[in-house]
Amino acid sequence: MPLPQENRKYTYADYLSWPENERIEIIDGIPYHTYGGQITEGAPVMQAAPARVHQEISGEVFRQLANFLKDKSCKVYAAPFAVRLNADDSDDTVLEPDITVVCDKSKLDEKGCKGAPDVVVEILSPSTGRKDRMIKFQKYQQAGVREYWIVDPDTKTVQVCILEGGRYFTSVHADTDTAPVTVLPGCTINLYEVFAE
Repeated sequence: MPLPQENRKYTYADYLSWPENERIEIIDGIPYHTYGGQITEGAPVMQAAPARVHQEISGEVFRQLANFLKDKSCKVYAAPFAVRLNADDSDDTVLEPDITVVCDKSKLDEKGCKGAPDVVVEILSPSTGRKDRMIKFQKYQQAGVREYWIVDPDTKTVQVCILEGGRYFTSVHADTDTAPVTVLPGCTINLYEVFAE
């Protein structure tokens, strides 16, 4: 696999050429492990699978969203699911959120989502916290993702970011709360069930 090379920016076209079993995101042309940090020259691309708790939280949030969206026009997708924040092959940012909700079917193709999804959920891990809280936060905000959830398994909290006037406004919900999904009227997520062990 020709990855990575110094002084090289990568695009969605490169992403399509990589093996499907390699979980890689591209942010501003720089490749990152989906569940880890930046890929550096000569480093192996292999990465650890997400932790059990990460998968349990992801599964429960997905289950609640899927149940709400049954027979509705919006669709929910679990990772791996490619989100190209710009809708052409020259895009230098391709992300794989833990959970993605898309309501505009014209943004869907056989490879994933082209353009900003309506809702994105990222579940923090020790190796992805900075990327999810800072880098992806900025990318999702700039692209116009209407609602971004950052789920923290350690503190059992969810940071809900709602896009208003091009900026995210944030509220935090604890594991005893029922959190509304603002862009899906009537949808709430029971966080007690999300964080139950």
